[in-house]
Amino acid sequence: MRTELDPEQHKAVTAPAGPVCILAGAGTGKTRAITHRIAHRTLSGEINPRHVLAVTFTARAAAEMRSRLAELGATGVQARTFHAAALRQVRYFAPRLLEGRAMPELLESKIRLVGLAAARAGVRADRAAARDLASEIEWAKSSLVEPAEYAVAAAKALREPPYEPARVAEVFVAYESLKRRQGVIDFEDMLRAAVWGIEEHPDVAEQIRSQYRHFVVDEYQDVNPLQQRLLDAWLGDRDDVTVVGDASQTIYSFTGATSAYLIDFPRQRRDAVVIRLVRDYRSTPQVVGLANAVIRQARGTEAKLRLELVGQRPPGPEPELKIFPDEPGEALAVARRCRDLIAAGTPANEIAVLFRTNAQSEAYEEALADARVPYVVRGAERFFERAEVRQAMVALRAAVRSIPGETPLVEAVIEGLAATGWNRAQPPPGGAAREQWEALAALVTLAEECAASPDLLPIGEGGTLQREMTLSAFNDELARRAEQQHVPTMAGVTLASLHSAKGLEWDAVFLVGLADGTLPTTYAKTAEQLEEERRLLYVGVTRARHVLWLSYGQSRAPGGRTRRPCRFLPQLERSRGGVERAGTARAGVEPGRKADRRRPQVASCRICGATLLAGADRKLGRCPTCPSDMDEDLYQRLLEWRASTAAELKIPAYVVFTDATLVAVAERRPTDPAQLLAIAGIGPRKLGQYGEAVFALVGGAGLDDLGRKNFEN
Repeated sequence: MRTELDPEQHKAVTAPAGPVCILAGAGTGKTRAITHRIAHRTLSGEINPRHVLAVTFTARAAAEMRSRLAELGATGVQARTFHAAALRQVRYFAPRLLEGRAMPELLESKIRLVGLAAARAGVRADRAAARDLASEIEWAKSSLVEPAEYAVAAAKALREPPYEPARVAEVFVAYESLKRRQGVIDFEDMLRAAVWGIEEHPDVAEQIRSQYRHFVVDEYQDVNPLQQRLLDAWLGDRDDVTVVGDASQTIYSFTGATSAYLIDFPRQRRDAVVIRLVRDYRSTPQVVGLANAVIRQARGTEAKLRLELVGQRPPGPEPELKIFPDEPGEALAVARRCRDLIAAGTPANEIAVLFRTNAQSEAYEEALADARVPYVVRGAERFFERAEVRQAMVALRAAVRSIPGETPLVEAVIEGLAATGWNRAQPPPGGAAREQWEALAALVTLAEECAASPDLLPIGEGGTLQREMTLSAFNDELARRAEQQHVPTMAGVTLASLHSAKGLEWDAVFLVGLADGTLPTTYAKTAEQLEEERRLLYVGVTRARHVLWLSYGQSRAPGGRTRRPCRFLPQLERSRGGVERAGTARAGVEPGRKADRRRPQVASCRICGATLLAGADRKLGRCPTCPSDMDEDLYQRLLEWRASTAAELKIPAYVVFTDATLVAVAERRPTDPAQLLAIAGIGPRKLGQYGEAVFALVGGAGLDDLGRKNFEN
């Protein structure tokens, strides 16, 4: 067994009984480490395999763990999800806990019952709103928050519920009442029942603790308070528990998950053994370098356990950052690159296109279909199969009869979508409702593309090209696209959100739509929320084994408003990533062939890390919204010196230095030529003319100290 493990993995496998915390970075072989640890302890006779309970978060991960253990000869170990383990125990002990009755029926989904509860509480909620209400109730119950406590807890947690917190609490109360009347329980009730059975029934506690004496918890950064309460109940006063996690992959805080238990584990258990797995066997050193650069800038509590990964694979291609004029051009280039990779031998199911929200998938579904590249959508319905999109298409067909034919296309589409309740100016709160809103916003973006692209204009009577697309023609275009995408499900390029990609990996990964406002989302307002968005990008980067492409469109639609790149992208420079501007891709030029291959200088905010595009921002070295750390006294002395120097040289003051340059000097306080030259607008000539005076002023000198020296060459 020793030859299959690296030194850190071997240390994890052979650690003594008791609390063990394995901090395992992406691709570092955590499953190998924990399965070998279980096998080592059982096969050596140290523990009985039937006394081991290994818990994780997905049925796929639990199945993988069982398979690995079987290959190692460690049979008899229970590897289950938290819910599966709790369900098994509650069903077994139900007659004892419920006075002879069987366990109540388990709800597979809350949505229908939440909808009924909303109606009973006087809250009008469609299916999307019911999903959002169900998510709020799940968060509350997972966080051990009762209905009466919801409003205060939601405010403290900075939740964005779909309705006023007091109204959500009323729905919560009605939902619990309906469950009791119908004799059903949900998944959180089941976990609570498992906790209650142990905490309130000593005989049950004794039997369970006699059965399970050694615990392993995978993905420990994703544990919520209710799951931790269950783990504590299982353990009792014992401490033979091994936890495995990576705080840098904490991306499910919105569900109630928290990395606090992982972070506090060594402090809560003073004798805990802490092992760090940092050798990355998944990704090339180039991908690993970019991942390290992204997470190196992280702040907050999770950053305390940040791991610096070390790539173990042979070198590969540099990650590519590509910039396109708009999202359709970006999607076109991605589809072409996928087609080329498949032609070169990369299996389609080893390629993934990952995005922040499911509403972004439509452009890539269309582009891949046009390129005849098979694809599958993971974790969501295909765009044109979504209920809200089908309803919107019906509304747009009906709108043809009521909207004058001469109405501009985009205006007509917006008016037609209004019949569904969609309002472009009012994106709703709540995840599901917002995703539904974004899906219809994607139809408007498509209308903008159709209106701006001559290639998409329909042919009128007599074979002449119509001057602009009508709403009727747009409906035909939607029907064509929907028909193209209704193909049999097959192995193909994976389209997935970053959240649903967690735990997966591919040979080639395309991270797309990396623009501020999308990643990070505009709804990330606090420092903690922004850091979770950074971790989401980190998770995306670490999904790639070999090829990694990062891209964004400067606008959503052709001619649209220019957006900033994702503020986390400047780390590419520190990892020597390839930066290409692919501005000609929309015109049919393959990216990297006839496109401009010059590498633009990417400047980033020294405070928040955002990419700086405006000249004034680049000069200051920070975003206009980030706090200034200007030395006011230095700035006043610089103003006085500039006025004196300009008068002596008989030139306008701005010719010496502009106001923005003086602010930049007062904020950045350069002390050597390299630092002064790093300020945009200062070159070797001005360094020679004014550098000595600037350094003296930064050092504390006043105008009198400088004398009346003329700095002219």
